[in-house]
Amino acid sequence: MMSLEFAVAAALFAGVVCYAVLGGADFGSGFHDLTAGGARRGAPLRTLIDHSIGPVWEANHVWLIYVLVMWWTGFPESYAATMTTLYVPLVLALVGIVLRGASFAFRKQSETLWQAKLFGVVFATSSVLAPFFLGTIVGALASGRVPAGGNGDPWSSWTNATALFTGLISVGTCAFLAATFLTADAARRGEAALAAKLRIRSLVVGAATGVVVFAGLIPIERDAPTFWDGLTSRAAPVMALSAVGGIVTLVLLWRRHYSPARLAAVVAVATVMAGWGIGQYPWVLVDQVTIADGAGARATLQGLLVAVGIAAVIVGPALAYLFYLTQSPEWNREARGGVEAGEGGSIRRRVSHWSGQVSD
Repeated sequence: MMSLEFAVAAALFAGVVCYAVLGGADFGSGFHDLTAGGARRGAPLRTLIDHSIGPVWEANHVWLIYVLVMWWTGFPESYAATMTTLYVPLVLALVGIVLRGASFAFRKQSETLWQAKLFGVVFATSSVLAPFFLGTIVGALASGRVPAGGNGDPWSSWTNATALFTGLISVGTCAFLAATFLTADAARRGEAALAAKLRIRSLVVGAATGVVVFAGLIPIERDAPTFWDGLTSRAAPVMALSAVGGIVTLVLLWRRHYSPARLAAVVAVATVMAGWGIGQYPWVLVDQVTIADGAGARATLQGLLVAVGIAAVIVGPALAYLFYLTQSPEWNREARGGVEAGEGGSIRRRVSHWSGQVSD
C-alpha cells in the first residue's frame, strides 16, 4: 500500500514533470529566438514563437509555483536545506524567469526596432540561462551535495560535473522539445518552408542533446554514485524508454510526421524526468534525507493531497481547455494571416507581428 509520504512526493514530482514538459517547451523557444537571425530573416520564426507561446507561457509557470508550495509544505526541512545551499542558482534562475517574462511583454510594445531587438535578446538569453540554472539545481540534489542541515557550499554544490552536465542537458532538452513543437505548429498552419527549416533544427538539436546526455553519464558514475546506482538499476527501463522516445521522435521528424513527433518528444522528456525521480528514490536529498524522514506532519500531508485533488478538478480542465484553444483552426488561421501580411510587406510589416508597432 502506498504510504502517505510517498503519495505526496509523487504528487510533487508530477508537478516537476509537467513543468519540465510544458515550461520546458516555452524555455526552449527562447533558444530558437536567439538563433533565428536578424530582424528580416528571423521574423517568420519569431512570429511563430510569439503566437505559439503567447497564450500559455505564463500559465505554465503555475507548475513551478505548485512544486515550490508542495515542497516547502510537504518536506520543509529539505526545502530549507536546499534554499540555504543552492541560493545562487535559484536566484539566477528566478531572475532569468522574471526578465524573460518582462522582456517578452515589453517586446510587443516596443516603438522602435532597436528596442524590440534589445528586449528580444533579453528574452532569448534569459530563456536559455533559466533552464540551465534549474538543471544545475537538479544535479546538485542528485549528487548529494545539499547537506541535511542546510548551509552547504554555495558554489561547489552546483558547479560540479554532475550539476553542470545536468544544466546543459536541461537546455538541450528544452530546445529539442520546443523545436519539435514549433515544427508541428508551422506545418499545421501551412508554413511549409518554415516547417522544413525547423525540422532540420529539431534533428540537429536532438542529436546534440543525445550526445550530451551520454557524455553526462561518464562523470555521474564517479561524481554521484548513489544516483548512478539508482539509474542503472530500478530506473534503467524508464531511461531506456526515454532513449527510444528520443530516437522515435527523430525518425518521425525525418519522415515529416510532425504531430506524432510531438507526442514522442513529450514521452522522451517525461520519461527522462521520471527516470531521475526513480533513480533518486527514496531520497529527497540524496545520501542525506529520505522521503519518509523528511516529510512534514501527517495532518499537513493529508491536507496537501486534498488540495491537489481540488486543484486537479478546478485547474486541470481550465488548462486543458486553454491548450485546446491554442490548437484550434481559428487560432491557426489568425496566425497564418499575420505571417502572410508580414511576408508581403516591408521590414516594418514583417517585424511588427513579433515586436509590436516598430518604427522604420
